[in-house]
Amino acid sequence: MVSHRVIPTSLREEMERSYLEYAMSVIVGRALPDVRDGLKPVQRRILYAMHELGLTPERPFRKCARVVGDVLGKYHPHGETAVYDALVRQVQSFTSRYPLLQGHGNFGSVDDDPAAAMRYTETRLAPLAHGALLGELTEDTVDFTPNFDGAQQEPAVLPAQLPVLLLNGCTGIAVGMATNIPPHNLGEVVGGLVALLRNPRLSDEALLQLIPGPDFPTGGEIPVGSGLREAYMQGRGSIPVRGVAHLEAIQPGKGRRRRNAVVVTELPYQLSKASWIEKLAEQVNDGRLSGIADIRDESDRDGMRVVIELRRDGQPEVVLQELFRRTALQSNFGAILLALVDGKPTQLSLRRVLEIFLEFREQTSLRRYRFALGKISQRLEVVNGLLQALARLQEVILLISQAPAAARAAAALQVQLGLSSAQAEAVLAMPLRRLTGLERQGLDTERQKLEAEQARLQVLLDDRNARVEALIRQLAQLRKRYGTPRRTRLLGQVAASAPRTSTETAGSAPHQAPRATLPEDGLLLVQADGQLRLASPLAVSRRRLEQPAPLASQPPPLRCLVPVHPEPRLVVFSALGRIANLRWERIGPHPQDLAHFLPEKLGGQTDHPVQLVRLGGSATAAGLALLSCDGHCRWLKAAAVLEAAARVRDTGRTVTLLKVRPRQTLCRVAPCPADVATLVVATSCGRLLRLDATPHLLQELDSPAGAPLLRLLPHEIIVGAAWCGDAGQVLLATRHGQLKRLPVEQLAPNRRGDLGQIGLRFLKRSDSLLGLWPVVEDPCFTLVTTDHRSGRFPWEQVPVQECSGVGVCLLPAGAALADVMILGETARLPVPQ
Repeated sequence: MVSHRVIPTSLREEMERSYLEYAMSVIVGRALPDVRDGLKPVQRRILYAMHELGLTPERPFRKCARVVGDVLGKYHPHGETAVYDALVRQVQSFTSRYPLLQGHGNFGSVDDDPAAAMRYTETRLAPLAHGALLGELTEDTVDFTPNFDGAQQEPAVLPAQLPVLLLNGCTGIAVGMATNIPPHNLGEVVGGLVALLRNPRLSDEALLQLIPGPDFPTGGEIPVGSGLREAYMQGRGSIPVRGVAHLEAIQPGKGRRRRNAVVVTELPYQLSKASWIEKLAEQVNDGRLSGIADIRDESDRDGMRVVIELRRDGQPEVVLQELFRRTALQSNFGAILLALVDGKPTQLSLRRVLEIFLEFREQTSLRRYRFALGKISQRLEVVNGLLQALARLQEVILLISQAPAAARAAAALQVQLGLSSAQAEAVLAMPLRRLTGLERQGLDTERQKLEAEQARLQVLLDDRNARVEALIRQLAQLRKRYGTPRRTRLLGQVAASAPRTSTETAGSAPHQAPRATLPEDGLLLVQADGQLRLASPLAVSRRRLEQPAPLASQPPPLRCLVPVHPEPRLVVFSALGRIANLRWERIGPHPQDLAHFLPEKLGGQTDHPVQLVRLGGSATAAGLALLSCDGHCRWLKAAAVLEAAARVRDTGRTVTLLKVRPRQTLCRVAPCPADVATLVVATSCGRLLRLDATPHLLQELDSPAGAPLLRLLPHEIIVGAAWCGDAGQVLLATRHGQLKRLPVEQLAPNRRGDLGQIGLRFLKRSDSLLGLWPVVEDPCFTLVTTDHRSGRFPWEQVPVQECSGVGVCLLPAGAALADVMILGETARLPVPQ
């Protein structure tokens, strides 16, 4: 019997077959990502296991050891080190441009420090992974396959709504091949996808304009050249990457003379800072690099800063050039766009990667629409059956009461009323409360909504143009939600060959070209939805902002309008009292979310942007008053604000100007012109406090916490503040739409800590004051309702009344006021949803 189990074979054939099977197993099962979701199998299994564990962004962190154990036991029968290393890389913000996981604990550093053991670290899904990768997993969008032992099911690919392969890039070494895909900016990639959807024959030149180059998480600079074009057109090329360094004059110590220094603030992607400093010190000690006196690493949690102090005889420009030439401060990124297409490793161009993703995205959308249509059809069948039973209620009751069993009752309903099996079961399970008139009305309303949704889904399934438009809208929403400003700057050939001089600041050179190309008469617009765009005076004039417009569903109105020449200095204040520069220089004609031009630290519900202010103009000539919701105020002179803005200019950092208490936020920033002398503060209960600009009020405090301005009642908060002249007026508005103009002279002067006086009498007990705005010379102001309708109204429609007046309501019955907008060079910003 043993002889029947022996199969003679050639050693050469057996080695070829076994090696080929091993190679394909490594290529498909470990090393290369799938072009559709951009993930390797181990990464996909980690995300799916965490999805099954319920580790969503709003849930608490869980031990990484628990996640690794689930992945090993259910889906990935390999070493635990490989799984944990893959998990760590998805957490590291300096490795992934858009991390798919959030971590709590030590996950390594740019100094090549290893992550702590998995029993000490915790993790959960990041919002991008939860919303854009796993959000449609339960809607029959992708196929599931058995795991290694057939006991579980796992997705063959995740229903990615964004091309993660380009967003985070990928590095992998297989048998006889390798992939090395650089990360890219989400906003630019979405722009390329939208352009290809609108025009599949888009030229390569236009596509490269939309996606001009990689965007590394560690920043750096990329000289635009032939290597970048080859990588995108042919799928393989060498991309030069250099760190960011500038020259400074530093003070080594008290009593010592100032010295020149080269300060490195960004390193090329995947370069270890500690290793680079160590090799740089070796070259200095060996005499291969001259002119360097000391090397210090002054990096902290706010950013990287490596100070290379020069000798007195050292020439800064020469040393900087030697650093780029002799060290890894300038290196090449070997791009290889290799990924799995239908299970086969394929070298792809940039266009092909986007086209394959769009084909996959359209397939998943079709499957999702069919799944949703099936669910709606099933529910609609049940609702129609319930309504039919209610229409013949007495007959239904009689049939059920006479039936000896539930099965006979269901059969009788199907025969006598013509119901289906599902409808009959629903009628038998119908509770008695469904017999009320209100429940009948609810069923009828539900049927109408289901029929409307059914018609919409049927249109999406039948009309490809409708599907394309829906996909474009979804991509725009994803860009608004997850997009961030570009970190890696792209340099032209001239800028790439010349080092920065001592008069240039870090990060300033790359922005000079875009600023120079802006039109002289261009206008920077901030819309009500938080979008930023550049427009010509002709385009703004077509909006007819000086003319009234009825309340209707219109394009988002304007919050702020600023000329781009002379170059404005724009800053944003956040809810936690921090200031950051608005890096608007790369703005284009198409609307982009304001968050794209702010540091990543300003985002989300906790520390969202609150107010945009233009510095250096007449509106801020005297200074700024920063008020928190609990009534604390800090006064800052214009010079102090300009100094704080200069410290964070183009560095991506923020500075705290008002330290708010726990569970409190910055609510208003009140710019003070030079010719006004009265500050009016409003609370949600309608109280107004008038404060004259005395030296005691305008005293600059060293403490960023500020000082109490007024006493607040329980549940009362500050809702508005404005500087006015003695003969000026303020506009008061409530959430139910009461509006009135109040002369400042009607308010009695107060001191810090006073209660003030009631400025508006509410008509409804549930009403509250929405805010307070200074009355300006513009002909109109804008009202925005909670249902996103807007309209422009002349000031004459709002009466001028004393404090006891109730004002007028310009809104239709049932409408609620969300915001009042007065166009200028400062604007309140919308709270992110």
